[in-house]
Amino acid sequence: MIDTPSANPHQQLMALWQQNRLSEALAKAEELLRAAPQQLAIRELRAAILAQCGSSGEAAAAYGELVQKSPADSRLWVRFGNALRAAGHIGDCIAAYRRAAALQPTLGEAWCSLANLKTYRFAESEIQQMRDAAQQSGVSSESQAAFQFALGRALAEQGDYAQSFAHYRSGNALWRSGLPYNSAATSAFVSRCIDVFTPAFFAGNRATGQEVAAPIFVVGLPRAGSTLVEQILAAHPLVEGAGELPEIMSITAEIDRATGGRYPETLRTFSEHAFRRLSQRYIDRGQIYRRSGRAHFVDKMPNNFVHVGIIQRMFPDAKVIDVRRAPMACCFANFAHHFARGQQFAYDLQELARYYADYVRIMAHWDAVLPGEVYRLQYERLVENPEAEIRTLLAFLGLPFEAACLRFFEAERPVRSASSEQVRQPIFRDSLEFWRHYEPWLGALREALGELAES
Repeated sequence: MIDTPSANPHQQLMALWQQNRLSEALAKAEELLRAAPQQLAIRELRAAILAQCGSSGEAAAAYGELVQKSPADSRLWVRFGNALRAAGHIGDCIAAYRRAAALQPTLGEAWCSLANLKTYRFAESEIQQMRDAAQQSGVSSESQAAFQFALGRALAEQGDYAQSFAHYRSGNALWRSGLPYNSAATSAFVSRCIDVFTPAFFAGNRATGQEVAAPIFVVGLPRAGSTLVEQILAAHPLVEGAGELPEIMSITAEIDRATGGRYPETLRTFSEHAFRRLSQRYIDRGQIYRRSGRAHFVDKMPNNFVHVGIIQRMFPDAKVIDVRRAPMACCFANFAHHFARGQQFAYDLQELARYYADYVRIMAHWDAVLPGEVYRLQYERLVENPEAEIRTLLAFLGLPFEAACLRFFEAERPVRSASSEQVRQPIFRDSLEFWRHYEPWLGALREALGELAES
């Protein structure tokens, strides 16, 4: 669409953004604004692009200008708060979310954004406001779900875990009802990957991709500790944290569309040149996320665990870290969190258990066919003995030990994930067994996990 004369400039910009061609999208937005600087729709798109590529300070400034021009737009105040949060301006972030809630009390997203801060504590008056707003007629199902997650968090802070779980259960059910997720399809895809990525697939192909060691891929499940690991590594003078890059998932999705659903099978026919082209595309498009020019950068998109096969063909020397958290704790942490987008497996306990099992299954496969290529970092061991685990991790990466990695919470860098406030603090053990407060209501999860529940 973007190359056709009939596509108007706004459509061209939207197409670039939707295709994750962020450098081009940002350049297009700035070109359009030079011609018409007062186009608020383009200015908002530019702010969203800046936020997506990790330019949190610039995004916050851009949204700050927008809320001055449209001070009654509650959703803009939420976006402003998100950018402030990523940039580490938590006080201003809270003020922005509160402003959004004051402008539109029935906007569940504003309240849920406060809850997702994890370090925020709701006043009793705010809890009552949420209850009142959720009961009003005309509140969208999206806002209803967001209110349930926010109330679940608020009541957990008060120690009322029974009511907290009831709200989490309602919020998950509401959100899941609108999702097209198919856990059987996920399991089938994992099986297909296991069939394709055999020892023979990798034999003799250890020099096909980009001969660079720059990317460090951190994979696993969400809420397992990947943001913490990225923050630790980003405190090293040779490593930059780039966040959750969409490029591997974008590349595999495009291959799948172009071949009529034949990814990963079609990779069997790919030439050495094809893998080099893909790796160069990844490097080129990932450049916009990089700020420092350090030798290495971390891509912590957790869902890339299923794509380790293509990652190893594109980057034979890249390091892959699997951050793993105990099953019950990890699954409940996902169930209790309302994701901004994606992670459709996270809203049903049985589906969470099956997804965790598929994750364990394919990681065991990578261990078998790529021995020594994936480093498994157990979250609980990292929390219990951080220095020893960090030293071992850095040794795997071929990096010298740096004491700054032990004081990762002092690093000043944007963090866009749900753990942004937690990784700006020293490691605490509090979260390790937090799920046990909800154990009376997690029988279905334990049963669905089976033997994994005790692993």
